[in-house]
Amino acid sequence: MLYPILAVVFGIAALVWSADRFVHGAASMAKNLGVSVFIIGLTVVALGTSAPEIVISTSAALSGSPDLAIGNAIGSNIANVGLILGITALIGSLPIHRQVIREDLPILIVITLVTGGLLFDRDLDQTDGIILVAMLAVYIYFLVKHKKTAEEPEGNEARLSETAEELEDESLTNIQASFYFVSGLIVLLGSAKLMVWGAQEIALSMGVSEAIIGLTLVALGTSLPELAAAVSSTLKGHHGLAIGNIIGSNIFNLLTVLPMPALLAPSALEATILTRDYALMLALTLILIILPFVGKRGHITALKGVFLLSLYVAYYVVLYQSQVASI
Repeated sequence: MLYPILAVVFGIAALVWSADRFVHGAASMAKNLGVSVFIIGLTVVALGTSAPEIVISTSAALSGSPDLAIGNAIGSNIANVGLILGITALIGSLPIHRQVIREDLPILIVITLVTGGLLFDRDLDQTDGIILVAMLAVYIYFLVKHKKTAEEPEGNEARLSETAEELEDESLTNIQASFYFVSGLIVLLGSAKLMVWGAQEIALSMGVSEAIIGLTLVALGTSLPELAAAVSSTLKGHHGLAIGNIIGSNIFNLLTVLPMPALLAPSALEATILTRDYALMLALTLILIILPFVGKRGHITALKGVFLLSLYVAYYVVLYQSQVASI
């Protein structure tokens, strides 16, 4: 049991380090080739911040553990809202821009509902994966078109642009960028495989399903970059970016992470994935629409953060009780 735990801990640390290195190298390479900051944000940065989840999901699917991959995608979204947004709100009240309420949150809700429709038959197959990837293409196209008409982007595109600009300020030479890119990718792939092995062994030793490990341990580990980004943005006074980071991450998790098990290892889902885990993910997404209009309007306050954290803790209690009941 010791070695699997060490594998997960080391794997998480290596994932976070290598994802940052990979994104920095890729963004610098694109910038050196003359690609605009915004396009870098939409592609390299947006996909790069979900790199840990994408690589873990791919590795798990190829290792014959699609439940672990699916649990990782849904569990990460639950952690982003319940845990990360809850903690961030405790640090400072988060104002929610009008554009986020009018556009970004509705887009996330639509994508979440479509995902639920695809999962409703409790079967995640290649057709579902293709639909999710097609939605990703439409979403990126929407962001590109919106950038052309919006003078001051406030939502997810603002988050991506500012993150890309920060990377541009620390640009690398072509040789340095290539080294960052290659070394980051190698460590990213290796650490993902190590983490998946550790998670599989822990699930086997504890007698719990791989989906549970994906929903908890793996989801928490791969959500660390989002937690760091949200806390850092809030401490710097970029409150809008903190929320944009969470919403953007949830969108890309559903459209880039979930398709991996669908395309590589189509499988039937555990009933609880839909009735318990997806249901909570949807509920938390809908709550995000309601919270700005409750109490201090247009803000996620510390009290609201406590509420989100309470839901997250309650979810873990339910997971624990379900495992005890199954023994």
